Amino acid sequence: MKFGAHVSIAGGLFNAPANAAERGCEVFQMFSRSPRGGKAPDITKEMETQFKDAMKEHKQEAAYVHAPYILNFASQKASTWNGSIRLLRQDLERGSQIGATYVMFHTGSAKDQGIDEALDRAIEGLAKTLDGYTGDCQLLIENSAGAGAVLAGEFEQIARMLDDKRLKKHKALAGVCFDTQHAFAAGYDTRTPRAFKETFDQFDKIIGLDRLKMFHCNDSKIALGENKDRHEVLGEGEMGKKPFELLIAEKRLQGKDMIVETPGDQALDVALLKKMRNKVS
Repeated sequence: MKFGAHVSIAGGLFNAPANAAERGCEVFQMFSRSPRGGKAPDITKEMETQFKDAMKEHKQEAAYVHAPYILNFASQKASTWNGSIRLLRQDLERGSQIGATYVMFHTGSAKDQGIDEALDRAIEGLAKTLDGYTGDCQLLIENSAGAGAVLAGEFEQIARMLDDKRLKKHKALAGVCFDTQHAFAAGYDTRTPRAFKETFDQFDKIIGLDRLKMFHCNDSKIALGENKDRHEVLGEGEMGKKPFELLIAEKRLQGKDMIVETPGDQALDVALLKKMRNKVS
């Protein structure tokens, strides 16, 4: 179990490992392009080498890529749907170029349609994204806070996507990136040992813990079940420190890396997680 943060790529992708090391990261997450989409600059062979050399120099064990926020695989608008397919496929290819382990993404919104229809639309889009893909970087669905018609707030919706025969055949769809704040906002409590166990027992029954590949480790500015994506510094929000202590101690979740996406000085959050890990060791 390694800890890190989402870091900047300002000045070039090869700067990300150094930025991560400055925050005390052992692993890190980044965008490979502007999170608002648009044309991404090509990653040249020289840039690949620079990035991989920087990973070694700054002792970073893994890099993860977050896809642009503008994706919506449930959209009925052809340009949005096709653009989501194109952008996510590009990020997978780019992740493979630099040796990133996973790309995680937000599924999108069911606005102006039923959930069943939206999920089917999303599954079809993801299948098209992965058709013919042969890279090593794998794809993770990130759970959402469940606001309005946003998909993937419920474990059942994620399971439906992962279990659909159109996606199950694609080994590149590896599973789930579990965001602690999103889950809390969607109504999944982890603040006590009992609630924590119930939540992850439920995840295991519906999705399978073998499909949980990594965490976004964030506290919450909003209360349980309020369905808003609002991150807070670890231990200073509505969740408190206990869920993160329980995560680190949970034997079923060992080996799952944790990335903080918190406001303020993320080095402090990374240091706090390391301190919790030391107490368990």
